Amino acid sequence: MIPEVAVNDTEKAYALLKADADKILKLIKVQMDNLTMPQCPLYEEVLDTQMYGLSREIDFAVRLNLIEDEDGKKLLESLERQLNLLHEAAQQT
Repeated sequence: MIPEVAVNDTEKAYALLKADADKILKLIKVQMDNLTMPQCPLYEEVLDTQMYGLSREIDFAVRLNLIEDEDGKKLLESLERQLNLLHEAAQQT
Protein backbone atom coordinates (compact mmCIF):
# COMPACT_ATOMS: atom_id res chain seq x y z
CA MET A 1 0.00 0.00 0.00
CA ILE A 2 1.34 3.45 -0.95
CA PRO A 3 1.25 5.99 1.87
CA GLU A 4 -1.13 8.91 1.31
CA VAL A 5 1.75 11.39 1.60
CA ALA A 6 3.54 9.68 -1.30
CA VAL A 7 0.39 9.82 -3.43
CA ASN A 8 -0.05 13.51 -2.65
CA ASP A 9 3.60 14.20 -3.54
CA THR A 10 3.19 12.26 -6.77
CA GLU A 11 0.06 14.21 -7.67
CA LYS A 12 1.75 17.51 -6.81
CA ALA A 13 4.85 16.66 -8.82
CA TYR A 14 2.81 15.69 -11.87
CA ALA A 15 0.61 18.77 -11.53
CA LEU A 16 3.68 21.03 -11.40
CA LEU A 17 5.21 19.35 -14.44
CA LYS A 18 1.90 19.60 -16.31
CA ALA A 19 1.70 23.31 -15.42
CA ASP A 20 5.22 23.81 -16.81
CA ALA A 21 4.24 21.99 -20.01
CA ASP A 22 1.17 24.23 -20.30
CA LYS A 23 3.37 27.31 -19.85
CA ILE A 24 5.62 26.16 -22.68
CA LEU A 25 2.64 25.65 -24.95
CA LYS A 26 1.29 29.09 -24.08
CA LEU A 27 4.72 30.72 -24.58
CA ILE A 28 5.14 29.15 -28.00
CA LYS A 29 1.59 30.06 -29.01
CA VAL A 30 2.15 33.70 -28.02
CA GLN A 31 5.48 33.72 -29.83
CA MET A 32 3.91 32.30 -32.98
CA ASP A 33 0.94 34.67 -32.85
CA ASN A 34 2.87 37.85 -32.16
CA LEU A 35 6.58 37.65 -32.61
CA THR A 36 8.13 35.19 -35.02
CA MET A 37 7.35 32.47 -37.48
CA PRO A 38 8.19 28.80 -36.82
CA GLN A 39 11.03 28.96 -39.37
CA CYS A 40 12.84 31.60 -37.29
CA PRO A 41 15.98 30.40 -35.46
CA LEU A 42 14.84 32.29 -32.34
CA TYR A 43 11.59 30.31 -32.28
CA GLU A 44 13.48 27.03 -32.61
CA GLU A 45 15.98 28.01 -29.90
CA VAL A 46 13.25 28.96 -27.44
CA LEU A 47 11.35 25.76 -28.16
CA ASP A 48 14.46 23.57 -27.84
CA THR A 49 15.51 25.27 -24.60
CA GLN A 50 12.06 24.98 -23.04
CA MET A 51 11.62 21.34 -24.05
CA TYR A 52 15.08 20.45 -22.77
CA GLY A 53 14.35 22.15 -19.43
CA LEU A 54 11.07 20.29 -19.05
CA SER A 55 12.70 16.98 -19.91
CA ARG A 56 15.33 17.61 -17.20
CA GLU A 57 12.58 18.43 -14.68
CA ILE A 58 10.82 15.19 -15.57
CA ASP A 59 14.03 13.19 -15.26
CA PHE A 60 14.62 14.71 -11.83
CA ALA A 61 11.09 13.87 -10.68
CA VAL A 62 11.49 10.30 -11.97
CA ARG A 63 14.81 9.90 -10.16
CA LEU A 64 13.14 11.04 -6.94
CA ASN A 65 10.36 8.52 -7.57
CA LEU A 66 7.80 11.31 -7.61
CA ILE A 67 6.41 10.26 -10.97
CA GLU A 68 6.68 7.17 -13.14
CA ASP A 69 9.00 7.30 -16.15
CA GLU A 70 6.10 6.38 -18.43
CA ASP A 71 3.99 9.28 -17.13
CA GLY A 72 6.85 11.68 -17.83
CA LYS A 73 7.24 10.36 -21.36
CA LYS A 74 3.51 10.69 -21.97
CA LEU A 75 3.59 14.29 -20.74
CA LEU A 76 6.42 15.18 -23.14
CA GLU A 77 4.74 13.35 -26.02
CA SER A 78 1.47 15.15 -25.38
CA LEU A 79 3.20 18.52 -25.38
CA GLU A 80 5.06 17.65 -28.59
CA ARG A 81 1.78 16.69 -30.29
CA GLN A 82 0.16 19.95 -29.22
CA LEU A 83 3.16 21.95 -30.43
CA ASN A 84 3.08 20.12 -33.76
CA LEU A 85 -0.58 21.05 -34.16
CA LEU A 86 0.27 24.70 -33.47
CA HIS A 87 3.11 24.55 -35.98
CA GLU A 88 0.88 22.99 -38.64
CA ALA A 89 -1.79 25.62 -38.05
CA ALA A 90 0.78 28.40 -38.42
CA GLN A 91 2.00 26.89 -41.69
CA GLN A 92 -1.52 27.04 -43.14
CA THR A 93 -2.00 30.77 -42.46
